[in-house]
Amino acid sequence: MVKQEQVLANRPDNTAFTQQRLPAWQPILSAGIVIPGFVVIGLVFIGIGVALFVTSQSIQVLEIDYTGIDTSSPCFKCTDNMSKKCECQLDFNIDSLFKGPVFFYYGLSNYFQNYRRYFASKDDNQLSGDLTYFKSPGDTCSPYEYDSNDKPIVPCGSVANSMFNDTFKLYQNVNGKQKLVPLDGKGIAWWTDYNIKYRNPSVTPLKNAFNGTVKPLFWSKPAYELDPSDPANNGFINQDFLVWMRRAALPDFTKLYRRITDGDYAEGLPAGNYSLKIAYNYPVQSFDGRKKVVFSNVSWMGGKNEFLGIAYLVIGSMCIVMSIVMLIVYAKFKFPEED
Repeated sequence: MVKQEQVLANRPDNTAFTQQRLPAWQPILSAGIVIPGFVVIGLVFIGIGVALFVTSQSIQVLEIDYTGIDTSSPCFKCTDNMSKKCECQLDFNIDSLFKGPVFFYYGLSNYFQNYRRYFASKDDNQLSGDLTYFKSPGDTCSPYEYDSNDKPIVPCGSVANSMFNDTFKLYQNVNGKQKLVPLDGKGIAWWTDYNIKYRNPSVTPLKNAFNGTVKPLFWSKPAYELDPSDPANNGFINQDFLVWMRRAALPDFTKLYRRITDGDYAEGLPAGNYSLKIAYNYPVQSFDGRKKVVFSNVSWMGGKNEFLGIAYLVIGSMCIVMSIVMLIVYAKFKFPEED
């Protein structure tokens, strides 16, 4: 008797919800629903794919390799002795208006920024402006924590030490004279990197915060002198530094260097002859790397990306083909509906 009372006490309430008597609806997938559904989905995907592919084709891209491996390359002379400063010049022609705004990238190949030890080789506390870690860098920076004189390196780590340092100047050749094309380097880094993730110490002048430290081994100048023309663009919030510290996921990548949006070039680069003067500083031959510059504009979908449009076209076409196959199978083997 007691056992029966316990069973009754544990029984759920006699309601539609607890006793699972609520109304329910379960779709019955028939040929009349599935086949038209596949057709509609296929047509939608094909429409999106066509729009993406056509838009991608309208984006202008100009790539120029300047590694200097070939003896005919203007930059070949700079690959012989990387210990000395070297400049080379690339001449190229634009046949029609390169519509603006024009984005100027540098690209590296066979460069594995996604390697785990390299990826983690930095001190986030140091890069956030904590002076404590200026004197005692974190172990994650190894082997670029201290120099041979046991002085702390700021910024420390492999990522900062290998910062890209080629520089570029673009000229348009007009009536035998070279006209400088203004390059805008403001706002090229992620907003979160510039305003939140990376901060300079609250020390004025900034140079004093680096007392007792040394610059990274491969740098030609310390962090507080990265941009002599703009004091606000120095230290850990330097735009070029922030762009480099945003590591790439693949071994072949491009990073934004400048934008061309000002003056006579606000509408883009006019047709004509151009010269790109390069301060060739960054070595890539030791790891069989390549260097290039890329000029590109963008659309509502971003940069040039044919894969996305092709992927939509393939999936849409597969849906249409599957709907045709299902229609043939249904017409040939359909069974009378049961009562």
